[in-house]
Formats: sequence, structure tokens, C-alpha cells
Amino acid sequence: MLQLFFAVAFSAVPLTLYIPPIRSLNLFVETIEDLLRQMAVHTVRTYPRIRFGFSRILNNLLHLAR
Repeated sequence: MLQLFFAVAFSAVPLTLYIPPIRSLNLFVETIEDLLRQMAVHTVRTYPRIRFGFSRILNNLLHLAR
């Protein structure tokens, strides 16, 4: 039983290197939220233009197919 405990303990130790500390995780989450907020502003502004351009391309393709 002691061998199993040590095997599990020593196999889990390298995983702690990949998990950031909580203080770093908060900064990461804050940065991601800020990035998403900035992207939302640009997405709302460019989405109608992309949709309009895509519809014009489809209309041209459909008229050429006739």
C-alpha cells in the first residue's frame, strides 16, 4: 500500500509544474476577459460588412450559374 501511495504521489508531482499559481491565474483570466471585450467591439462593427460582402459574392455566383 505504501508503494502505491509513493507511485501516485511521485507521478502527480510533475503535473503541479503545469498548473499556474492562483495569483497568476487571476491575471490570466483578467487578460482574457479584456481581450474578449476588445474583440466584441470590433466584431459588432465588422459583422454587417462581412455579411453584406458575402451576400454580394453569393449573388454574383448565382447570377453567373444561370
